[in-house]
Amino acid sequence: MVDKPIGHTPVLPREVCELLAVQSSDTVVDATVGLGGHARLFAENLDRRGTLICLDVDPANLERARANLAGRSCRIEFIHANFAELPKALGSIGLDRVDVLLADLGVSSTQLDDGARGFSFMHDGPLDMRMDPRLMVTAADMVNRMKERDLADVLFYNAQEMRSRRISKLICNERRNSRITTTGRLAEIVARAQGINPSSHKAKIHPATRTFMALRMAVNEEIPNLERLLQDAPAVLKPAGRFGVIAFHSVEDKVVKLDFRKRKSEIVYNVLTKKPVTADDEERRANPRSRSAKLRVARRLPTE
Repeated sequence: MVDKPIGHTPVLPREVCELLAVQSSDTVVDATVGLGGHARLFAENLDRRGTLICLDVDPANLERARANLAGRSCRIEFIHANFAELPKALGSIGLDRVDVLLADLGVSSTQLDDGARGFSFMHDGPLDMRMDPRLMVTAADMVNRMKERDLADVLFYNAQEMRSRRISKLICNERRNSRITTTGRLAEIVARAQGINPSSHKAKIHPATRTFMALRMAVNEEIPNLERLLQDAPAVLKPAGRFGVIAFHSVEDKVVKLDFRKRKSEIVYNVLTKKPVTADDEERRANPRSRSAKLRVARRLPTE
C-alpha cells in the first residue's frame, strides 16, 4: 500500500492509476501537484529511468510536495508555473514531450484553510484569492473596481449563480460607502443580497459559496488557463501518451468534454472515458472532497 502524503488524500487514486497506466521509464507531469498526492502514486511506478515533473502555481504547496516526495528513486523536477505555461516549463528542463499528463483542478485544503489567503468565507481575512503570488489582481480589486454588469457576469458564467445580478448590485452599493477588503464582509453582503441567514438550517450550503468560487476562478484565470492547457496538450504528448483532467464543477468539466470530443473528431485523441469517472460510495464516505470529482482521460493517437 502506498503511503499518502501528510494532510492530503488524492481523489480517484485507483482510477487515475489504472487509466493513466504509468510505466517505469515514463516521463510524467503532475500539472497541479498540490501536496503531492497523485504525484506520489506516480512515483511508486517509476524507476531511475523515469521522470516526474511537478508543477504548481503556489510555491508554498510546491515546497510541501517536495517534502512529501523525498526519497523517491526517479528523477523529480519541481517547477513554479501555471499549467498554461507547460511547454515553456518543460523546455526549461530540456524536455518537450511526455508520456503522462494529469491536471487536478481542485483547490487544495492548505489554501482554503489559510485565512490569510482569502479563499474561504470560513475564515475572516484579506480578500485575496491568488493561488500564484505573481498575479497582480486580487479578489478585492475585482469586487471594488468591476462594473456592476461585468461582476454579475463573472458570478453567473463562472459559477452559475442565479442571483448574480442582485448580489452584484448590493456589492456595488456597499463599496460606495467603504472598500470591501475582507472575506467576512463580502460573505455577509452576499448572504444579505439573497435574504439568507447562513446559520439557518434551511441553508444547505453557505449562500456565498458560488460567489467565492466564481471570484477565485476569475482572479486565477482558471478557465482561460485550462483552455490553454487543452490547446497545448496534443503537441506535448508522445504518441500513446495519456492525458487526464479531474474537474470539480460543471463549467470546467464541460470545457474538457468539448475539447476531448473535438480532438477525437480530428483523430488526435482516443477518449478512454465514455463518461466522466466518479468516486464510488466508499471513497465518497472516506473523502468528501471526491464527491464532485469527475475524471476524463484521453490517449494521444500517432500523427500521420
